Formats: sequence, structure tokens, C-alpha cells
Amino acid sequence: MPLLSADPTAFPAEPPADTHDPAVTAAHDWAAFTALDEMTDHWERPGWSDGSRAYYWMLTFPNDQRLTALARHCQQKLAFLGLDPVPTDGLHITLARVGTPNAVTPGQLNSLSRDVEALLPSAFSVRAMPLAGSRGAVRLSLGPWEPLLQLHDALAKAGSSAGLPPTKPTSAFRPHLSLAYNNRRRPAAPVVETVSGLRALPAVELSVRAVQLVELRREGRAYRWDVYTNLPLS
Repeated sequence: MPLLSADPTAFPAEPPADTHDPAVTAAHDWAAFTALDEMTDHWERPGWSDGSRAYYWMLTFPNDQRLTALARHCQQKLAFLGLDPVPTDGLHITLARVGTPNAVTPGQLNSLSRDVEALLPSAFSVRAMPLAGSRGAVRLSLGPWEPLLQLHDALAKAGSSAGLPPTKPTSAFRPHLSLAYNNRRRPAAPVVETVSGLRALPAVELSVRAVQLVELRREGRAYRWDVYTNLPLS
């Protein structure tokens, strides 16, 4: 398992001290979020304008009613801040970017899927909660990180074999699940204060039994996708 390393493009930039303990990763997320002075506009992303498309590995949870209920409750409490809530049928954990449709062929995607299938770890579960955030979003902490890192590592190895390595190495991967995106520059303190009042909510256990290769697209201030392939974990 590759060690996590500091990366200024990741959030938090520094990795947590322990990727096996959900309490450690959650506390690390919260410390990084509370240290922010300003939040940035999530949608100001070069090369990712409205209508942009790209292939990604993701974990999706379309039928998880407990996650949906938690997301709706948090989004209602956050609504006065004017963030862009993630549609409840669009909740996801982003794993790795593969490439754009004009740069990746169907043959490469099929080859990648076969290589990934041979390397996938066993099914696992992770805990979503408590609420925290980043420079551009309010999001749920996840834990433990270790099985997610192992899954990312398998995707990275298969991507390298297929000539489609992920944009970020596993050493810079920081697992999370976003509930709302920040859409303008603003002081972080009011958002941090609101989020702090939601951190005692019960955690949701997420069952991860498959990984999805999707064609992700931006539609205004939301992400939508079509599943290219769904690969069950072993």
C-alpha cells in the first residue's frame, strides 16, 4: 500500500496520522476545514466548464435511503448559506479521473475495465460522518480510509497498465463525500459555524460492493453521469 504524502493540491494537504481509525481521519478533516479563512468557488475549475465531460471511477449510492435522509437534513440546515446542494440521486465518492471522451477510446475503456476487475479488493463498508468541508465544498468525512486507498491503488495500477493512469496518485487521494458546493468566494467562518452544529448527527454506514466507471458531465452547477460499466468487488 503506497504511503500518503503531502500534496498542496489535495485537501487536507497533509495526510492524517492513521488511515485505519475513522475518528482520526474525521478529526483531521475538521482541523483542516476550521483552519480556512476563505472558501473558494468550486465551479471555477479550468477545463471543466458547463457541459464538460470526462470518464471517472466513482462509488455511487442511488438506493441508500439513510444517506439520502442525512444529505437532505444537512442540506436543509445549510440552505440559508446559498450553497449548491448535490442532488440526492447524485451523491457519490469520486475515486479517480480516467480521461476525456476525445482522448480515450472505447477499446481502452474496455481494456481498463478488464484490468481493474482482476485487481479489485473485497467488498467493504465505510462510515460517512461527521460533517466537515474543504475550500470549495461541505462534505462528509469517511472512515476508515484504508479500504478506499486500497481500491484507489488497484484502479491506479490498472490505469497505468492500460496507459490511462489517474490524474492524482493514491498518495494524494483524500476520500470524502460532498453534500454541497460553494459557489463564490466567501469567509469560511459562517460556513464552519453552521457545519459545527451538524457534526453530532448519527453516522451512516455505506456498503461498497461495486465500483462504477462513469462518463461524468457538468450540468450547470451539478454533476450528472451515465454508468459505462459496473464492476462488483470480489
